[in-house]
Amino acid sequence: MRSPLAKLLLLCGVGLASVMLTEARRPRRMVGGRLAPVVPWQAMVFLGDSILNGGFGGGALISKRWVLTAGRNIFHNKTREASVRSNYMLPKVFLGVYERSQMKPSDEVAVEKVVLHPDFQKTSDWDNDLALIKLKEPVTYSKTVMPIPLPERGEDLVETNGTRGLMSGWGFGIHLTFSDPLKVLVLEISNQEDCKEEYSKGSNLPVVDERVFCTHPKFPQENLCFGDAGGAFVVHDDATSRVYAAGILSFDKTCTLRTHAVYMKLSAYLPWINSVLREDEEELSRLRSSYFNTMFSKQIF
Repeated sequence: MRSPLAKLLLLCGVGLASVMLTEARRPRRMVGGRLAPVVPWQAMVFLGDSILNGGFGGGALISKRWVLTAGRNIFHNKTREASVRSNYMLPKVFLGVYERSQMKPSDEVAVEKVVLHPDFQKTSDWDNDLALIKLKEPVTYSKTVMPIPLPERGEDLVETNGTRGLMSGWGFGIHLTFSDPLKVLVLEISNQEDCKEEYSKGSNLPVVDERVFCTHPKFPQENLCFGDAGGAFVVHDDATSRVYAAGILSFDKTCTLRTHAVYMKLSAYLPWINSVLREDEEELSRLRSSYFNTMFSKQIF
């Protein structure tokens, strides 16, 4: 039996199975990829129109008030040296967006605060590259705005080489320009040792360890690129019919220069993510308790 979210994805035209089956039949044109009908969890995290003024990246709506993205997406200058000297920017967040050129003020959702991973860029530009963005108001769910579940205990399809998943974004295409329409790409989980070997050569590269995983493209001429960072790698578990976000893209410089894209593995970061969300709930609980006690003391009831 399909989960409610899987049914919704199929109704929206982005069922993982149907995307994967039809991918090979479509012309290759993210570098490559195909146009996305609707990806309801997709967020745009926006600082500026170009890389020089911060650019933009992807994000994943994970609840009514939280968007998960790459930590580097909220800095004008993405380097560790710049980040430790300057404060991050409160980004603009857009939901339900398909074409960048048709973004409207009504697509923007107000941001209350940003929570960076406490060890973000601890030793390199790519360490613990995660941030949670809290929205000022809860969003209203629809076919175009719907959170993607996170992995549950024991769910780790990205440990299996060859697992296929879906990425979406507005990143650089073959003409080195950002895509106007949202595009999707089907990628496969890579052998960790192959990925580690590729990133062991060179400077200022991500460390491939147990907290990350890697993907590779099915075709050499397509891969993830600038502007795709922060997007969710989404998988479908055939055994349970669960669709969930397995990772957040961090290293978005693959393009046609490298084989492997590198993601923060969300199963490794669930304690931190849940602690932030739980702290928020506990704060609400404390405020509510204080307010209700005041009401009782004033004999309002």
